[in-house]
Amino acid sequence: MTSPERIAEHLVLPGVLTAEQAAETVTGILAVQREDGAIPWFRGHHLDPWDHTEAAMALDAAGEHAAATRAYEWLARHQNGDGSWYAAYRDGDPDDVTDRSRESNFVAYIAVGVWHHYLSTGDDAFLDRMWPVVFAAVEFVLGLQQPGGQIGWKREADGTPVNDALLTGSSSIHQALRCALAIAETREEPQPDWELATGALAHAIRSHPERFLDKSRYSMDWYYPILGGAVTGPDALARIEADWSAFVVPGLGVRCVIPNPWVTGGESCELALALWAMGESDRALTILQDIQHLRAGNGMYWTGYVFEGDEGAGRAFWPEEQTSWTAGSLLLAVAALGGEEATGAVFGGERLPTGLEPDCCEA
Repeated sequence: MTSPERIAEHLVLPGVLTAEQAAETVTGILAVQREDGAIPWFRGHHLDPWDHTEAAMALDAAGEHAAATRAYEWLARHQNGDGSWYAAYRDGDPDDVTDRSRESNFVAYIAVGVWHHYLSTGDDAFLDRMWPVVFAAVEFVLGLQQPGGQIGWKREADGTPVNDALLTGSSSIHQALRCALAIAETREEPQPDWELATGALAHAIRSHPERFLDKSRYSMDWYYPILGGAVTGPDALARIEADWSAFVVPGLGVRCVIPNPWVTGGESCELALALWAMGESDRALTILQDIQHLRAGNGMYWTGYVFEGDEGAGRAFWPEEQTSWTAGSLLLAVAALGGEEATGAVFGGERLPTGLEPDCCEA
């Protein structure tokens, strides 16, 4: 069990977490992790590679580096021959795959986690071990890149590519490619093809919304181009202001999808990270304070809350689950606001390579 004395100052945030509360949340994630390193959503549910990595990053932010290392070693051991991972493993059991499709953003996210772990630990041997894993994952993902720069959603179980692109997924991949480039740069192994691919993807995200499926009802499509680092500065601020009132429910958090009366912890924490990256720390803090009604007695967080109903009837935490990745996203957002260097570098993006955009604005 993590003790409050071990909690670093960057995980203590007024109105969000005390040292005791942070310790409870870290302990809760550790309790979900299996002995082999897998971190499912919760015990008995499935593991997906993206959320597994998010939880591992939270453990690093909390100083639980050995546990995070085991999480990345699980990914290394169970990577498919084509560089991918399956979309879902029952309770993190690699022999019980429940979804054999291979989603591009799920596969790419390991680069973010590996770079975050390296920045957290300075472990060169870890980076050496994980480089072939990251390299193969990036190559799988770029095999789904379309001529317009966007990344196709996934490969079906039989290998058939789904070339339709998701803005949220592609934005997450943009962050991952920049982290992969940072890893390559650190190893002095330049990857010019990755630079071109990253630039083309950034251009598509910034300038060509028509190249992505229309999921504008979902809050992730609103803030992820910012969180993934493709949209910055005045454009980021304009994007946030345009839909703030549609997605943000004062005192409760962020809707997952409009018009549904349902706020979710993961989306709220990710929006807080995006706001922090924009320099909007005060608004980020307010969001994190607002979602503390999702905190459970064991230090974990309910996935979401339905906030409409007659005289309270129908108002409830829903679904009735407390996920490792919701707690993980909260810890990462708090770490960023608290000045933790590795988390700030990964989500702030100032020191990440940017890629090479096409010469022609209509490429």
